[in-house]
Amino acid sequence: MPFRALRVAGGCSFAHDPKSPAGREPAFWLPEIDPGTLIIASAPPRFAADETLDPTTLGKVVADRSDDGDRRVVIGDARGKIHLWMNDGAPSRPAIILPLDASLEIRLEVASRFVRLLQGSDAGPLPRALQLTAQRRARLILLLHALDFRLGGAGPRDIAASLIDAEDAALPALEWKSSSTRRKANRLIHDSMALMNGGYKRLLRGD
Repeated sequence: MPFRALRVAGGCSFAHDPKSPAGREPAFWLPEIDPGTLIIASAPPRFAADETLDPTTLGKVVADRSDDGDRRVVIGDARGKIHLWMNDGAPSRPAIILPLDASLEIRLEVASRFVRLLQGSDAGPLPRALQLTAQRRARLILLLHALDFRLGGAGPRDIAASLIDAEDAALPALEWKSSSTRRKANRLIHDSMALMNGGYKRLLRGD
């Protein structure tokens, strides 16, 4: 929730309550980064039907925020939340914008879920690319652990001992240098650092 800036006291406004755990706050991503966020804008004037879109009628609204005239809404759904980016707040003659980019197929699937919801049907599952499988979740958790160790000053042996194979991590230098465990540890370091340095955005595209 927004807070009024206390300029005299040197305070500032926060988009979220800083005392609230991060996991409880909704995440809003720009549509150009996240193909799972659907862009809603006004159709050209020649589309005569003057209708508006009220997202509160589509399901439980778990997040609703307006910034710079745009409205961002997250609608709860048992099979995957629906994220809307509504240009100009609540546009008349609402239309779905589908950029012809590399994520077009995902955007089409997301739009189809939204249309089914509009028609009163089950939205259906998230696009496969946006589903977090158990295997993928386990890999991400492993990478986060590796990143924590690395940022704390741990080297490949330390990471291998804690996350891969403690026995191999204790090998003599010559054997360790050519071991598969060392390669795995270095891979974890490489991938976890890449994830931190912007690679996390690829997760939104299912890469």
